[in-house]
Amino acid sequence: MGSFIEDFFKGRDTGLVIDWTQMPTYNTIMAVAAGAGLIFMYMLGRALVRDRDFKAEGWALTAGVLGLILTTTGLHMTLEWPFAMYFPFDNIVFGEPSLAFGVLLLAASLYLWKRGDQIIGADDRAAEAAAVARPTGIFVLGMGLALFGIALAGLVFQLFAAPAEEPISGIVADYPMIEAIFMSLLFAFVGLGAALFPVALRGFSSTRPLSGVAKLVGVTWLVTGIIFLLFGAMNFFTHIGLIVNTMQ
Repeated sequence: MGSFIEDFFKGRDTGLVIDWTQMPTYNTIMAVAAGAGLIFMYMLGRALVRDRDFKAEGWALTAGVLGLILTTTGLHMTLEWPFAMYFPFDNIVFGEPSLAFGVLLLAASLYLWKRGDQIIGADDRAAEAAAVARPTGIFVLGMGLALFGIALAGLVFQLFAAPAEEPISGIVADYPMIEAIFMSLLFAFVGLGAALFPVALRGFSSTRPLSGVAKLVGVTWLVTGIIFLLFGAMNFFTHIGLIVNTMQ
């Protein structure tokens, strides 16, 4: 039992050595920001439908903070490929979706900041926001399909498995399909919400009952957002442990 606990928290030494000066890693804060962003989308939709005292400025600031983090880190990962030496596919898996989500959040931040009064003054706040967001549905749908592709690649090529030297996650390093299935399902469900987003906008209203599709998108993003946020927070420990266990 003691050996299991030690392996669980410290990882297992298999001789892996990583030159961390050649592989900057920051998908920890990216995961937390992405999770918070998905939760934010659910909460924003709920506030547009139900909140009588809607304050656009607070939502704009939150979207701006999360969008800035995801855009800058996602852009760097997309263009510079910091994981190329050891995990090159991670630059696509984490970098490009984060960049896309970050830019969309920045656009939402700008709209909420500049047109907050217009939203508040509308007879149907939710429908007003949905009408403005409708053109972005094309890109959101495309990224949803891309997330399906990432999920499929994770299963086919058994991606996402943590090395044995990583605490907690590394305990199942000998069973790569466990983490591959977990992460692939997570990406797939986020993709499902994104793929249904254009349809959800059509029934999005604060004066009529929400459509089933709109509710499904909201619940999907809320649940996956919570998981991403908690998983990213845990990785602040596990990734530090991985660095300590693999330093030259």
